Amino acid sequence: MTNMLKDKVVLVTGAGGGIGREMALLAAKEGAKVVVNDLGGAVDGEGGGSTTPAQKVCDEIAAAGGKAVPNGDSVTDPAGAERMVKAAVENFGKIDGVINNAGILRDRIFHRMSHMDWKMVIDVHLNGAFNVSRAAANYFKEQKSGAFVHFTSTSGLVGNFGQANYSAAKMGIIGLSRSIALDMAAFNVRSNCISPFAWTRMIGTIPADTDAQKARLERSKKMTPAKIAPMAVFLLSDAAQAAGVSSQIFGVRMNEIMLFNANRPVRSVHMSDGWTLEAIDEIAVPAMKPYFTDLKRSPEYFTWDPI
Repeated sequence: MTNMLKDKVVLVTGAGGGIGREMALLAAKEGAKVVVNDLGGAVDGEGGGSTTPAQKVCDEIAAAGGKAVPNGDSVTDPAGAERMVKAAVENFGKIDGVINNAGILRDRIFHRMSHMDWKMVIDVHLNGAFNVSRAAANYFKEQKSGAFVHFTSTSGLVGNFGQANYSAAKMGIIGLSRSIALDMAAFNVRSNCISPFAWTRMIGTIPADTDAQKARLERSKKMTPAKIAPMAVFLLSDAAQAAGVSSQIFGVRMNEIMLFNANRPVRSVHMSDGWTLEAIDEIAVPAMKPYFTDLKRSPEYFTWDPI
């Protein structure tokens, strides 16, 4: 045990299972007191209202000698987000780190996606990350320290079929994290993103009809949620603070850590007299076309076996 989070208090959302559970367990192992949030809902966001999954993780932490309290509020509820943060402050005296991990899936091909499919996924992933981060922000500002870790996805960074809602939410989280990092740097507050590759119950809902899809899912089973936890917990630590790690996007794929670039211009063209439609067609597009982003999906890009 390195105790990299000794004396810290951490809130982990969606921590009743999968990646969230592993992060909560490791944070506690590293010395943190943990608020374990999970509303006990289904992968598609239906149901909930049970703290049983969160309590089980708290029991595991207590059995290992750590301290944790459960919370069953929804991240979609701003008042619920406030209660999560207050649970940390009232039980442990403060809050030092937030991991925004809660998520659902409601995959549909775009022309079949309902407004409810769109709204529910945006509410949990993007609005939820805002709600919880905003609830903690004033505490971080007052104590002039704090760290946020948000979960994004290559479904947004690269792209995937049937996930317009999820992809949009996950790209929105990148913008949110960047804005938090900029706005709160003066208060010694950091914000980073992780794009995880791991087998969870959410991934288990993805259809596998072709041999290639089945092979990909089999590869995914090798990538356990426990492999994601070290990066997330490190990002909450004083070591990450000392290294100046903020506003970054990391990927974790089994034993591999990646750094993703942020969107920046890759090519520009100039026309001193201004652009006409014809000039755009004849000059601008041909000049930029070699730099166009292709339509590869995430599974087509990350093709190598997990290592």
